[in-house]
Amino acid sequence: MKTKSLSFVVSPEIGKVSAELITPDNPICTMTFAHGAGAGMNHEFMVSISKSLAEKNFAVLRFNFPFMENQKRRPDTPAVAHKTIEVAIKKAHEFFPSLPVFVSGKSFGGRMSSQYLATQPAADVKGLIFFGFPLHPPGKPSVERAEHLKNIVVPMLFLQGTKDTLASNDLIEKVCASLHLATLITIEGANHAFKAGKQDLMPILTDSTIPWVNKQIRRNTKS
Repeated sequence: MKTKSLSFVVSPEIGKVSAELITPDNPICTMTFAHGAGAGMNHEFMVSISKSLAEKNFAVLRFNFPFMENQKRRPDTPAVAHKTIEVAIKKAHEFFPSLPVFVSGKSFGGRMSSQYLATQPAADVKGLIFFGFPLHPPGKPSVERAEHLKNIVVPMLFLQGTKDTLASNDLIEKVCASLHLATLITIEGANHAFKAGKQDLMPILTDSTIPWVNKQIRRNTKS
């Protein structure tokens, strides 16, 4: 397994962002991995999930959004975030032209990824993975943030904690039930940061992701 630090230009106006590519010896797919609003690509959660999946033959490309790269507190506008995700997907294809590409994100990163894919049905990706979709602000349950999900044309995997204050159980279940391409896996006792006391949830998240991705790869191989 090899780890390579790199950077890529989002656009001449936006500038460069940092990234890191973890490549196993025999990768079966490439996954872009976008961070949340409160922590960058080198947050412990991002690094742990990336390494865990790489050990299962996922090539993982983590990257910063421009606001995090430039140490700003306010997250990027959707237009800037979408452009960053677009370039990350392009880079994933450039690194491994023959491998299927999956898109994923933690919280804000997942939401921005889904917004981008909702407007780009021709994007060459095989699936979308949410590590905690931020359905609503804490204490303000609603489903408006999920409206765009019905326009996504690739399979979606929702990994959600049962104690996530940004996605109440009944509402995230309702949203996923309305999407024929959605699979919901709930992690008992986990909050939005996937913390549940002293329990190590990384193996659960990894073990939940792998069979779903393998299923999508097999499905695309047959088609």
